Amino acid sequence: MPSKQKRYCQQIEYCLVLCKGNPKTYNPLTDKSIHAGKILKRTQSKNIESASNRARQNITNDEKILGNYWEFDVGTNCSTKDNIAFEHPAIFPELLAYNHIKSWSNEEELVYDCFMGSGTTAKAAISANRKWIGSEISEEYCKIIEKRLQPLLHNLFT
Repeated sequence: MPSKQKRYCQQIEYCLVLCKGNPKTYNPLTDKSIHAGKILKRTQSKNIESASNRARQNITNDEKILGNYWEFDVGTNCSTKDNIAFEHPAIFPELLAYNHIKSWSNEEELVYDCFMGSGTTAKAAISANRKWIGSEISEEYCKIIEKRLQPLLHNLFT
């Protein structure tokens, strides 16, 4: 069935980390490792010994630093149960903001979001025990941010 869209769907989005010199802070994210191993299976066939290798995966207790490709659900499948966020037309996954905040800052440090949108970065900063400040020129989006962050920040907007 032909598509009505006039371009390919976006499958990847770049998140740039810009700094002067080397990053001041780097807290790498880790995950449980999955090691691929080989099982050597020897078989007898017409008195000729042959070997076949079969890959197996062992989940270990080792931790591995994640690579630079992270996969998240986006749009209406976004990883939030916060329905207020969906009042904004272009939300991004809370876990994406949280992972970057954890990676590039330490607790109690300041996180700045120059395009606050629905307040996802501020919400993630609060969850990661960081201070935050943000800018947003849309009055409509500021109302969404206020509504979304009100339960997390007692008396901030009153």
